[in-house]
Amino acid sequence: MRRQYFPILVAVWALLFWTVAVSKVEADVDVHAIAQKVDEHYNRLRSLQVDFTEVYRGAGMARTESGTLWLKKPGKMRWEYRSPREKLFISDGKDAWFYVPEDRQARRTPVKQLDDLRSPLAFLLGKTKLEKELEGLSLAPDMAPAQAGNVVLRGVPKAMKDRVSQVVLEVTDSGLLARILIEEAEGTTTEYRFLNARENAPAADQIFRFVPPAGVEVLAGELTP
Repeated sequence: MRRQYFPILVAVWALLFWTVAVSKVEADVDVHAIAQKVDEHYNRLRSLQVDFTEVYRGAGMARTESGTLWLKKPGKMRWEYRSPREKLFISDGKDAWFYVPEDRQARRTPVKQLDDLRSPLAFLLGKTKLEKELEGLSLAPDMAPAQAGNVVLRGVPKAMKDRVSQVVLEVTDSGLLARILIEEAEGTTTEYRFLNARENAPAADQIFRFVPPAGVEVLAGELTP
């Protein structure tokens, strides 16, 4: 009979050990301090250029794309996709455009009407306040960081909580966002990984403006890259 209980005892001790270990990690990590470090890091920047990889999973499919992202105060962004095909998602703070050269079409939407998972990133520079933007910001001990030494946090975005169930942030020791994972209510996920950040890199205002090339059809409506 004692042998029958042995596996149960092992499982109980393992669970207790895990609970104590997680509690110790949470005690050693000050989420408020980490959020403040992220705020301070981005709020002091005027512009940011970074390479990104975007991974979408949902509806029985997976899609990986990559390119370069530019951000500039106030509220300007340029997502330049290069692989597997060229696309452009751009905003000057007033209007947002999505353009695929091979389709010969461009879509335009006022930023105020924009409902896009990338749009909140435009406001990282200058007005970042993670603890106000994300409800229940806390440590995510069940999410392994992509790089040792990074800390992973999770929270629910106030502005998109009807659509997004949680946002996971991987933060470096310097307060830089290395990864953002967005989980939507229906179960789809979009993950952004960032590398080779170039802070305060020159970024002329004209790269955040879009002029449709000749022969390109301009449509109004939702931007869905």
